[in-house]
Amino acid sequence: MSVKILSFYQDGCMGCLEQESINEEVEAALSVSIESINAKEQPEYISRYSLKVTPTTIILSDDKVVEKVEGVLHQEEFSDLLKKYL
Repeated sequence: MSVKILSFYQDGCMGCLEQESINEEVEAALSVSIESINAKEQPEYISRYSLKVTPTTIILSDDKVVEKVEGVLHQEEFSDLLKKYL
Protein backbone atom coordinates (compact mmCIF):
# COMPACT_ATOMS: atom_id res chain seq x y z
CA MET A 1 0.00 0.00 0.00
CA SER A 2 1.45 3.32 -1.09
CA VAL A 3 0.45 6.31 1.07
CA LYS A 4 0.84 9.92 -0.03
CA ILE A 5 -0.04 12.98 2.07
CA LEU A 6 -0.91 16.30 0.43
CA SER A 7 -1.32 19.54 2.36
CA PHE A 8 -2.89 22.42 0.42
CA TYR A 9 -2.30 26.01 1.47
CA GLN A 10 -2.32 29.56 0.15
CA ASP A 11 -0.23 32.59 1.03
CA GLY A 12 -1.62 34.80 3.78
CA CYS A 13 -3.77 32.04 5.31
CA MET A 14 -3.33 31.98 9.10
CA GLY A 15 -4.68 28.45 9.43
CA CYS A 16 -2.23 27.34 6.75
CA LEU A 17 0.69 28.73 8.76
CA GLU A 18 -0.55 26.83 11.81
CA GLN A 19 -0.93 23.66 9.73
CA GLU A 20 2.62 24.00 8.39
CA SER A 21 4.17 23.72 11.85
CA ILE A 22 1.85 20.81 12.74
CA ASN A 23 2.89 19.05 9.52
CA GLU A 24 6.56 19.38 10.48
CA GLU A 25 5.87 17.82 13.89
CA VAL A 26 3.91 14.93 12.35
CA GLU A 27 6.61 14.33 9.73
CA ALA A 28 9.24 14.04 12.45
CA ALA A 29 7.12 11.93 14.81
CA LEU A 30 5.93 9.40 12.20
CA SER A 31 8.83 9.54 9.70
CA VAL A 32 6.49 10.47 6.85
CA SER A 33 6.73 13.01 4.07
CA ILE A 34 3.96 15.58 3.61
CA GLU A 35 3.84 17.39 0.28
CA SER A 36 2.85 21.05 0.67
CA ILE A 37 1.10 22.50 -2.37
CA ASN A 38 0.10 26.12 -2.95
CA ALA A 39 -3.43 25.70 -4.31
CA LYS A 40 -3.46 29.13 -5.99
CA GLU A 41 -0.20 28.46 -7.85
CA GLN A 42 -1.30 24.98 -8.94
CA PRO A 43 -5.04 25.38 -9.66
CA GLU A 44 -5.33 21.98 -11.39
CA TYR A 45 -5.51 20.46 -7.89
CA ILE A 46 -8.55 22.59 -6.99
CA SER A 47 -10.78 20.77 -9.45
CA ARG A 48 -9.04 17.39 -9.12
CA TYR A 49 -9.70 17.22 -5.38
CA SER A 50 -12.72 19.60 -5.16
CA LEU A 51 -10.84 21.98 -2.88
CA LYS A 52 -13.03 24.58 -1.20
CA VAL A 53 -10.85 25.90 1.64
CA THR A 54 -7.28 26.00 2.82
CA PRO A 55 -5.75 24.37 4.63
CA THR A 56 -6.96 21.03 3.29
CA THR A 57 -5.15 17.78 3.96
CA ILE A 58 -5.64 14.79 1.69
CA ILE A 59 -4.39 11.26 2.31
CA LEU A 60 -4.07 9.02 -0.72
CA SER A 61 -3.67 5.27 -0.59
CA ASP A 62 -2.66 3.69 -3.90
CA ASP A 63 -3.54 7.04 -5.56
CA LYS A 64 -7.11 7.02 -4.22
CA VAL A 65 -8.38 9.61 -1.73
CA VAL A 66 -9.03 7.84 1.57
CA GLU A 67 -9.22 10.92 3.81
CA LYS A 68 -9.90 14.59 3.17
CA VAL A 69 -9.87 17.09 6.03
CA GLU A 70 -10.73 20.75 5.52
CA GLY A 71 -9.34 23.23 8.04
CA VAL A 72 -6.55 22.85 10.56
CA LEU A 73 -5.78 19.24 11.42
CA HIS A 74 -4.26 19.16 14.89
CA GLN A 75 -1.26 16.96 15.64
CA GLU A 76 -2.91 14.22 17.70
CA GLU A 77 -5.86 13.89 15.33
CA PHE A 78 -3.52 13.97 12.30
CA SER A 79 -1.22 11.30 13.77
CA ASP A 80 -4.15 9.03 14.67
CA LEU A 81 -5.60 9.43 11.18
CA LEU A 82 -2.31 8.61 9.47
CA LYS A 83 -1.57 5.57 11.63
CA LYS A 84 -4.57 3.83 10.02
CA TYR A 85 -2.75 3.90 6.67
CA LEU A 86 0.90 3.42 7.62
